[in-house]
Amino acid sequence: MEALNLVAKVTISGHPGSGTSTLVEGVCKTLSWSKLNGGQVFREMAEERGVSLEEFGQQCMEDASVDQALDKLLVETMLASDSPEIVESRLAGWWAYKKELHCPRVWIDVSERVRAERVVNREGGSLEDQIELIRERMESDGSRYSEYYDIDINSHDPYTCVIESDDMSIEDVLAHVLHHLEEFY
Repeated sequence: MEALNLVAKVTISGHPGSGTSTLVEGVCKTLSWSKLNGGQVFREMAEERGVSLEEFGQQCMEDASVDQALDKLLVETMLASDSPEIVESRLAGWWAYKKELHCPRVWIDVSERVRAERVVNREGGSLEDQIELIRERMESDGSRYSEYYDIDINSHDPYTCVIESDDMSIEDVLAHVLHHLEEFY
């Protein structure tokens, strides 16, 4: 990866529980890159408002300006000359695509069941409850993205790399992405 010492902008996206944060940490550690994590920004916004993630998600459903403020921040960050090398969020790849940014756009695809298992391992709860929550969130988020931005979150059209990672280790996913970055640049 020594040849990849450019200030590169990479987007990494996937549904909640898909492993994007773990992947981003691996890329940052391997390449000494910086990042912006949209999920972390979302959590910080919820904390600033003094509400749980679920309550904040409900606010997003009821008030378009909440989602749009987060998305505006992500787009502005991606377009800034001092942007971190990695922008991670579910819509980061779409924003790069729509803004015609020449950068790798990675989507991590993971089945609903595996994502639910990961959330249970990380946060607790039952598998059945997490699957139901994932389905509800997917439906809600998908509706909002379609309504606000005419985006089909399940479309892989904007991505330069889609990784089906159900049966892959963290190390395998990281190696796949690093290889994609080398090929892209």
